[in-house]
Amino acid sequence: MTIEVETKDCTALGDAELAEMADLCADGPSRYEAGLLSKQAESWVLITLVRENERLKGFCFSTLERIGGTPAVILGLASVKRTARRDPVLKAMMTDQLRRAVLAFPDEDVLVGTRLVTAAGYEAYRALTDVVPRPGYVATGEERAWGRRLAKRFGIENGTYDERTFVVKGDESYPLAFDHDSLKPDKLDPELGTIFAAVDAARGDSLIAFGWALADDLVKLA
Repeated sequence: MTIEVETKDCTALGDAELAEMADLCADGPSRYEAGLLSKQAESWVLITLVRENERLKGFCFSTLERIGGTPAVILGLASVKRTARRDPVLKAMMTDQLRRAVLAFPDEDVLVGTRLVTAAGYEAYRALTDVVPRPGYVATGEERAWGRRLAKRFGIENGTYDERTFVVKGDESYPLAFDHDSLKPDKLDPELGTIFAAVDAARGDSLIAFGWALADDLVKLA
């Protein structure tokens, strides 16, 4: 089965593609609708669409930018269809994100940040280094500062983000986050549960997480 990845400007998204994205989300917990997705297209720069046999299997809004001079890939609302082939779809999506990062920021380490709802989202960060938060690790002051910067970038309102747990308090709706469900949850690090202990999924909480794509690893994708 052939997987095809396309990344383009959000302004190029058509109504038919937004409807495809909404149909994909209808099978998962997010239930993102076309109207909301259209508003997201106005808020983000790029959209990555992953297809298998011409059928949409995943998508991700994103932007490449510098935050305080540091190169970053910011991943917004995203969703991967719950199929037996979700792992290669997720890998293709993230590989494309990292490939674009090295083209935009050659010879630099790049921060990759997003919002997660469950521990399964950490599967998107398999190729990253020094992911924060992570089990058994106490974040440094600078890392907590990065959490605050990302919260600001995501438009999180004051008072809803806890910089020590990296948790964003929800508003009773599914957050605009990276929606992915693991095919093999038993393979996830059980200690990740301690990180998500403060995440109330029913309330719509999410976790801000980030990691680093190192220049030496990125150059292989150029």
